[in-house]
Formats: sequence, C-alpha cells, structure tokens
Amino acid sequence: MPRSVDQKMMKLALSEADKAFFSDEVPVGAVIVDDKGQIIASAHNEQEHSKDATGHAEVTAIRIACAKLSCRRLVNMTLYVTLEPCPMCAGAILLSHIGRLVYGAPDSRMGAVESIFSVLSHPAIKNNIEIRGGVLEDECKLILRKFFAVKRTGYKSREPFSL
Repeated sequence: MPRSVDQKMMKLALSEADKAFFSDEVPVGAVIVDDKGQIIASAHNEQEHSKDATGHAEVTAIRIACAKLSCRRLVNMTLYVTLEPCPMCAGAILLSHIGRLVYGAPDSRMGAVESIFSVLSHPAIKNNIEIRGGVLEDECKLILRKFFAVKRTGYKSREPFSL
C-alpha cells in the first residue's frame, strides 16, 4: 500500500490509542484493513477494563476481524498498530495469517518483531508477512510518553490528546 495510506490508517490506530489513554489503559491502538482498504476491525488496549491479560489492541482487533469475517485466517489483511507487537501479539499475528504488519513505535522492552525478538521473521517459522515499522513513529511515541508521564505524576488529565 502507498505510504500515504499507511499514514492515514496509522492515524486511525492513534485514534484508538487515544481512547485507551482516556480509559486509563496503556495507549495502544490497532486497525485491521483488507486489501481494498476497507476497515474490518479496530481496537485499543483493554487489559485493565476487561481484567484480561490478553486484552491487547492487536489481539482484540484480530478477534473482532475473525468474528466479523467468520474466518480465522486474515491472509489479505494489514494490521496497523501504534506500538511494535509483544511476543503474545506476534504469535496471534502468525496464527491469524495476517499478510502485512505496519507499526508505529518500536518497543525496546517487549518488541517481538524487530527490537528484542524477531518472531515474525524467525527462519524456523515459514512466514512471509510483510513488515513496515516506524510509521508516524514520533506521534506513536508521544502518546505513550504522555501517558506514562501522567502515571508518574498522578495527574488526571482531562484535556484530549491531539495529533
């Protein structure tokens, strides 16, 4: 897909991250789009709200897309996510056969695509997922920095995060 489409879809993922921010969740958002550019699913982190450790944006979006399409394989889909997926989410991406991953900020703590681990491109895994990182990276990092700054100070911000 053209870079402008990737940026547009990442902005939608950032809108989802914004929802997480104001729900007091780590602000990560995800959007799944088919090969025609139609949005199939969107989600944000919901671990605290759902009391579910697997409530990551990517996993939730994959669940929504699979239910909507009545199919567990998302072969011709692109997953846009604001933060590099963790090992659990990378596993979900593999199992759902997503064809393309576009992420914003790298994750130096749990990144399982390129930063710490290379789950999606490990030679033992027969996978041909296309990966593109760093799309709107600064914006994706900013919302995370703002969230954790708010957490450190204990201040409850009511002003919307704007891009």
